[in-house]
Amino acid sequence: MTGSSSTKVAMVTGASRGIGAAVAEKLAADGFTVIMAARNGADLHAVTARIAAAGGKADSLTVDLRDAHAAQDAFKVIQSRHGRLDLLVTNAGTAAHGPFTALTDDDWAEGFGLKFFAHVRLIRAVWPLLKQSGGSLVLIAGFAARTPMADFAIGSSVNAAILALTKSLADLGVKDGVRVNAVNPGQIRTDRLAERLAAICKSEGVDLAEAERRIVAKNRAIRVGEPADVANAISFLAGAGGSYLHGSVIDVDGGMTKGL
Repeated sequence: MTGSSSTKVAMVTGASRGIGAAVAEKLAADGFTVIMAARNGADLHAVTARIAAAGGKADSLTVDLRDAHAAQDAFKVIQSRHGRLDLLVTNAGTAAHGPFTALTDDDWAEGFGLKFFAHVRLIRAVWPLLKQSGGSLVLIAGFAARTPMADFAIGSSVNAAILALTKSLADLGVKDGVRVNAVNPGQIRTDRLAERLAAICKSEGVDLAEAERRIVAKNRAIRVGEPADVANAISFLAGAGGSYLHGSVIDVDGGMTKGL
């Protein structure tokens, strides 16, 4: 794919699986040409194939956003292949769980390195394209931003920083014509949740269905979320129906977040 197009272009990071893949597939179904970025090229190509089979348009970019030059490289690819960017969804990144005193400097650096600092560099690199198109930015944080947990100190801190960044960029977006919002997913059925459920099964001697029931009950939520639930929220934010939402934080968590 080369050159500029009148078709709207979206970029989704961490798009090789889970929430990112679901977001990419939904945006493609909405009519976007989707640039999917992730470290795993084989998984990216699998998502690209699914989108193509459904009649959508997708492009893949195998990149490690932790690399200091990755953001500018991504900008060059977007500019040369598509000539525009209308939507950026920042999704990549995870953080180590564990007791606070056991978390190392490397754990903290890794947690902030991809989910926060790498996306700061990427947003800075592509902001001129979003400004030019009057586009939109959606940052994916997580429920721990509002409900910090002792065994998830890194993730809670990173996600809270993302929400602060959302508000800062929304203020800039008023001047530059870029809408900026954030989404806080709850317990979503991803590989990460599968690991947690397996741990409950092992430690509490229950089957998978009971482990899921217990985690839902513990969080006082209505159910476990699906990647499509997050994708649908982002589709709304990116569309005409969400055009008055700016600087907003949407909790897609089935009621896990109890605070205001």
